[in-house]
Amino acid sequence: MDGQRIAILESRLGKQLAELVAKRGGTPVWAPALAEVPDLAEGQIAQLLSDWQSRPVKAAIFQTAVGTNALFNATDALGLTAQLLQLLAATLVVVRGPKPTAALRSRGVRIDLAAQDPFTSAEVLRELEPVALDGERVIVQRYGATNTALELQLRSRGATVIEIPTYRWSLPQDTQPLADLIAALERRAIDAVLVTSASQVLNLFDYAKTLGRAGGLAAHLNAALVVSIGPVASAALASYGVKVGVEARPPKLGPLLSVLEEHLSQAR
Repeated sequence: MDGQRIAILESRLGKQLAELVAKRGGTPVWAPALAEVPDLAEGQIAQLLSDWQSRPVKAAIFQTAVGTNALFNATDALGLTAQLLQLLAATLVVVRGPKPTAALRSRGVRIDLAAQDPFTSAEVLRELEPVALDGERVIVQRYGATNTALELQLRSRGATVIEIPTYRWSLPQDTQPLADLIAALERRAIDAVLVTSASQVLNLFDYAKTLGRAGGLAAHLNAALVVSIGPVASAALASYGVKVGVEARPPKLGPLLSVLEEHLSQAR
């Protein structure tokens, strides 16, 4: 990467991603654009399981490992994990990707339907096409924000959707790195930007708006190489007028770094 300045918006794995960029010869600029804030009430989880016991659920959709683990940690604390496992054993278990799959399997949960690459809501819905949902109850594990598109589609098929909030997305407490990144983009001092979730894009533009600097942000991003983790992040970027230079396939960090390195080397 020859010392090129690579902006990283990832929070949870941002440090590791920065180290990998540095090992490949790049200069990482780590500006976390997202924080995962716990949003799980134990009383609500206990009530959910009680309702689930009395009113069976047709399908349970797990979207993230973070949310799946948070749910099980809550039932561990409540002494209700055995009940949750019993309920899942009688329910169609649907996963959005490999991470929630691994989290569930670590608890011995059977997986019935798994979304295919690139692991978006469209693939979840495709797996559910043969399943009769009219008049049925479907549980959806929230992934930081309500997946409105998924829930609307489920409701359009006659399902009642019960959302499990486990965490929500917010800005990091320290937003100075993000402010510094926006200034660096304005100076054309960033060579590439790594985007690993749609919510990072929303937070970046919302925060720029609070600074009164959102007007030119899309143009400043377009002056750099924007590398997206996958189609959901790419759609969010496009909605703000940002051109995705390259998208990782499959949507994982390894391919993300590989396509970044490849495109930067071609540009030299």
